Amino acid sequence: MRIATSTALARRRGACSILVVDDSRTNLHVIGHRLGGLGYLAVLSDNGREALDLIAGRGFDLVLLDMMMPGMSGVEVLTEIRTAPDTADLPVIMVTSRSDTAGAVEALAAGADDHVAKPFDFDVLAARIERTLDRAARLAELKRAVASLDARIAARAIELGEARTELAVTRADRARLVSSIHALNEKVERLSCGTSAAG
Repeated sequence: MRIATSTALARRRGACSILVVDDSRTNLHVIGHRLGGLGYLAVLSDNGREALDLIAGRGFDLVLLDMMMPGMSGVEVLTEIRTAPDTADLPVIMVTSRSDTAGAVEALAAGADDHVAKPFDFDVLAARIERTLDRAARLAELKRAVASLDARIAARAIELGEARTELAVTRADRARLVSSIHALNEKVERLSCGTSAAG
């Protein structure tokens, strides 16, 4: 039973790709190896500009982003991710080298979904990744449901508009019919009066 559960989890994780961004090649390879062992597809990048190019070129399910990097910092990368419409909702976990609360506050204020401080326990990181991916999946499902509801509302609005148009046409036809009947009645009355006067 436990093996089946682990296999199912690995299959689900195997569909998930994680971009790991860290200027330390050692950190990249260690994290990439551990994520691969959990069944994730890990793509590695050692700088922010390359990471943004990778994100633009292909979709990722989550970004694990080092906060302190030379050149382009993790916060700058995150800002670009959040301001681009295609990636605004991309889950990002920020890895901070600062253990004080200021690092966490800065990461979350910049738009990170979560953060971990170095040095971290990999099991804790794995749990945070799992939770963030689950939350993102629920959000995506909710967005699909909202989009479906919006489409149904739009279809109903079109149907309502068509029904109103048909009703307006029917009312206009009725008004013309009533007018024709009145005109015929007046004609009949005139003819009746003319016939009575002649008799």
